[in-house]
Amino acid sequence: MLKQTRLEKIAGVINRSEKSRYSALTRLNAFYQLFGRTDQVLLVIVADPDSLACAMAVKRLLSYRVGSVTIGYPNEIRRLNNMTMVERLKIPIERLHTLQINDYSKKILLDSQPTHNPCFEKIQFDAVIDHHPISSGWDAKFIDIRPDYGAVASMMVEYLRAANITPSVALATALYYGIKVDTHNFEKKNLQLADGISFRYVFNLANRNLVRKFELTELRRSELKYFKIALKEVKSSKGRAYAHIGKVSTPDVLVIIADFLNHVDQFDWVLVSGCCGEKLVVILRCDGYRKHAGKFAQKTFGEYGSAGGHRESARAELPLKNLPPRREGQDFSTATLIKIATRHL
Repeated sequence: MLKQTRLEKIAGVINRSEKSRYSALTRLNAFYQLFGRTDQVLLVIVADPDSLACAMAVKRLLSYRVGSVTIGYPNEIRRLNNMTMVERLKIPIERLHTLQINDYSKKILLDSQPTHNPCFEKIQFDAVIDHHPISSGWDAKFIDIRPDYGAVASMMVEYLRAANITPSVALATALYYGIKVDTHNFEKKNLQLADGISFRYVFNLANRNLVRKFELTELRRSELKYFKIALKEVKSSKGRAYAHIGKVSTPDVLVIIADFLNHVDQFDWVLVSGCCGEKLVVILRCDGYRKHAGKFAQKTFGEYGSAGGHRESARAELPLKNLPPRREGQDFSTATLIKIATRHL
């Protein structure tokens, strides 16, 4: 198993090692020492299931300990799964640009690091709790970064248990879903036993029927038309399926269509493209057996824009102006997608 270095800063002492020097209770108490009764606390997240669950957990940890807790996020929430989670669990979140950052005496960054988003770089965070690879060029009074964990929600379960707080059904449901999503249903490589322990703890507390609702809510009724286009456009050759959908409201539609086509027998590769704004987005899927979608995406589309991914799934986002020239009046089509892709297949 690949060993990953953690970064901890507890009570001013920095520790970089594969294992923590501190107990969950020590970390919790050091975290609590940052705050006073009158503090106005801002929790900053990039809204997704894991970070939303973490924000709910920290808000619960700080209840009755500070003056107020506000959850702010910079990104527009487009995925219906995430929107449904926010609505059903009644998570109180506000767009970051609508908040006066200086009004808050303490700021906490969850499931991210200050270098991950330009708008974070202007904020001096008091605490950073995350599980992504460690970045440099920033500091905070309290740091807990564990790249070996599959989800920050797993870490937050440990904080709650150290505080002797039994999560409510809503909080347990959020944590359950956050761990489930970020560990890819525990199919992610090199997962910690800690993820399984945290998941098992919230398993019986969560409303799993509600989680199934989050997972199944992916497509707006108005977006069904894209399936009609996909089924009409799909072309197959030598076990490879191609479909260009045209203009789409969100790239998420392309992901859903690619995943759908990936279930079709005898399709070893699936490439689905569409235009969103000034970019061509290409979603790639394969079975991963003697194939690597990420490497293929980089090799095929890297010269036109950003491209890459994992063994079974990949993505490319290409400015339309960078694409190969076509005849005047000729739009990008499934045939164009095939022409570009077959250079390297």
